Amino acid sequence: MSEPAIVPVLRVGFLGSGFIADFHLQSMLGVRNVQVAGVYSPTAANAAAFAERANAAGLGPCRAYESLEALAASDEIDAIWILGPNDARVEAMRTIHAVVTGGRGRLLGVACEKPLARNLAEAREVLRLAEEAGLNHGYLENQIFSTAVQRGKEIIWRRGVPGSGQPYLARASEEHSGPHKPWFWQGERQGGGVLSDMMCHSVEVARFLLTPPGADRGSLRLVSANATVANLKWTRPEYVERLKQMMGPEVDYASRPAEDFARGVLVLENEQGQKAMIEASTSWAYVGPGLRIQIELLGPEYSLELNTLSTGLRVFLSRDLQGAAGEDLLEKQNAEQGLMPVLEDEAGIYGYTLENRHMVECFRTGRRPIETFHDGVAVVEMLMALYRSAELERTVYLSEGDLAEYVPPVARGAYRG
Repeated sequence: MSEPAIVPVLRVGFLGSGFIADFHLQSMLGVRNVQVAGVYSPTAANAAAFAERANAAGLGPCRAYESLEALAASDEIDAIWILGPNDARVEAMRTIHAVVTGGRGRLLGVACEKPLARNLAEAREVLRLAEEAGLNHGYLENQIFSTAVQRGKEIIWRRGVPGSGQPYLARASEEHSGPHKPWFWQGERQGGGVLSDMMCHSVEVARFLLTPPGADRGSLRLVSANATVANLKWTRPEYVERLKQMMGPEVDYASRPAEDFARGVLVLENEQGQKAMIEASTSWAYVGPGLRIQIELLGPEYSLELNTLSTGLRVFLSRDLQGAAGEDLLEKQNAEQGLMPVLEDEAGIYGYTLENRHMVECFRTGRRPIETFHDGVAVVEMLMALYRSAELERTVYLSEGDLAEYVPPVARGAYRG
């Protein structure tokens, strides 16, 4: 069997031009053998502006395309990064599938932002379409590529595990004061609330840390899920009105809320029959300096911990300095005065740079990424088990049946907080 041909420079097309696309664009400055060659957005002006930013960064030449079909069929595009809203991902993958199976374009791979889809049926469909089209695929979970997570896992499994045994508990939390765009707040479009939006990060980085290096993530079998969801902040009357002012009248948490707090416990079992647990917590109700990610890994004679707000760089700005509101110090920044942490390389610290470096090299050389759509499906299965547990107010065991037809209450319009 011949080795796959190596593409000298992978020409990437972006589907989406918003907040997360800018993170990926920034991270590409640290990636070799890549060109951001195209972009499609339903809003043409946004696509044109994104192409200008890519060209100004020296990552092009990049041009805006008039449709996803045109982007996928272009002989100037080798791979597509799906970065649009959750409710558009299945249809996007169907379009890409039709182009490739119809013999148009020369796509080698497709990568998709988290979560892979809004529910398990959609996630499995995205995976099926990618594999039926013969595309290499990568699931864009940036936190497993965080430099601290990568380094921490390497040390724990090299120095801690051989002398005392495998880790048995991973804790992960992610909290901030709320998403940037209206669709994130809308359960039907997003697929849920904060559990879907942010716990997808937490459960997967925890599963990654618990899995032996080089082992398939599926070597840890999901046994059960227990979860609680709640509305702590954004259903209070004054915050219902504030949210409408920020996001528009279609985001009405008096009548159609999505959860702004979630906690969950997952029990897994390894191939030796040993239990491991994931404890996750997420919130849109945290007001601190900005986004806070906390990760821990515990084993018999060792532990690991990470807090993204415990930065090496901090600045103090006195009350006499009246700066404009922004996110120039860190993501989801909430203040411009006082003692503030600074993330000097957000794209690197959060994992986007290593993530894209890995995906580009895998697509370019024909190798399978360490994080694929199979992992994206597994993440959605964990999320659906947690939502089902919260709805039933009891522990859900995976042996009870497949969750393929399950849709969380907030996504089916039945959740009232």
